[in-house]
Amino acid sequence: MAGLNVRFTEEELNALRERAEAEGSSMQTFAHDAVIRAINEHSRLFNEAAEHVLKASEELNRRLA
Repeated sequence: MAGLNVRFTEEELNALRERAEAEGSSMQTFAHDAVIRAINEHSRLFNEAAEHVLKASEELNRRLA
């Protein structure tokens, strides 16, 4: 399995360690889940924006045709 080398400051690493521990998770699992959630959220926002642009331009495209 491929890996990802991510650098954190000591403060960030401590925050990650504390949050993972508070949620009863390993740091690796916590970080993995956070990245996957971020990917999904970015994809959702992109898709919503694209849908909005398509709807907004629908009338203009109809007029220009």
